Amino acid sequence: MSEIPENDAAKKYFEMYNSALESSMRFQEKIVKGLEVFTKLNYDDINKTPKDLVFQIDKVKLYHYKPIVKNPNPIPILLVYALMNKQYIMDLHQDKSFVKKLLELGLDVYIIDWGYPTAQDKYVTTEDYIEEYLDSCIDYIRTSRSLPAINLLGKCQGGTFAAIYTSLYQDKIKNLVCVAAPFDFDVEDGLLFKWSKYFNIDKLVDSFGVIPGDFLNNTFIMLSPYNLAIGKYINIVNSFDDPKALGEFLRMEKWLFDCPAQAGENYRKWMKDLWQQNLLVKGEFVLGGKKIHLKQITVPVLNIYGTKDNLIPASSSIPLLSLLGSKDKEEASFPVGHAGIVASSLSQKQIAPKVANWVKEHSK
Repeated sequence: MSEIPENDAAKKYFEMYNSALESSMRFQEKIVKGLEVFTKLNYDDINKTPKDLVFQIDKVKLYHYKPIVKNPNPIPILLVYALMNKQYIMDLHQDKSFVKKLLELGLDVYIIDWGYPTAQDKYVTTEDYIEEYLDSCIDYIRTSRSLPAINLLGKCQGGTFAAIYTSLYQDKIKNLVCVAAPFDFDVEDGLLFKWSKYFNIDKLVDSFGVIPGDFLNNTFIMLSPYNLAIGKYINIVNSFDDPKALGEFLRMEKWLFDCPAQAGENYRKWMKDLWQQNLLVKGEFVLGGKKIHLKQITVPVLNIYGTKDNLIPASSSIPLLSLLGSKDKEEASFPVGHAGIVASSLSQKQIAPKVANWVKEHSK
């Protein structure tokens, strides 16, 4: 290091230069250390809670998780996720697996994997997903377990599907749990709810047939372009030499970019009837020729939402209870976002226990 000059201005500049140089060297050391960590890191433990494929219809697969406790809850629960992301966010890794926590707390868990639609699925409809695929999975569980009804939990779009299904076939459902699910689509709290009103859905579906997953993923990124496209990659540098933090980041990145395509006709109905016309809340949504009235739901319902959810804001989820005919209905809010509601430390400590305890109490 050169001799420090005596001139005050030069000294100040010299100190700033040295400080910047030292910061640059520390940053380079962190990058080198991070690369060493990265080469040794094993973050491929996503979706690893043991399970068996027990039923399949077309591309849709039904899995049964191996129970962890000796005498699990006698009435199993089926987890239904959204179509536009993969269900394994609920089993992201063993330290923060929503599924594993439910198993540890005594639930008997099944989950649906909707698969990856291809060009041949352009004509698959919302009726197919709810009245064919979902109904077939529920009937398989009921029949194989000799049960008249099972518990049903839907996350995000899966929660909307689960509520619609329950309104039609509630003799097959013991209890309903909705997690971060949209019901009132005429809200102004989320950018996606504002933008969707201006999408030309018919032109989009007619042009693509099957909506590319990249299109959907880029739409989600544009909801918060700096944080989702730039900021998170800058911030992770601060944890680049931390194997745990880096592993969690990479697991989430893998899930975020695993965005399935969308069957065109289902996407058309989902976006036009609900996001643009809000027909479910109005009591005018029609499925398979039948008008859906959520007031027909009388089974116990638990509605969970996140107060920091920027994708499905609380204002879209909260109206559910007012739309039901159920007398036994409850809501619970938590200070988490859309993914964190099933993949965070708070989810492990509070949300999964809330679900498990409520389901067990209502399964008696």
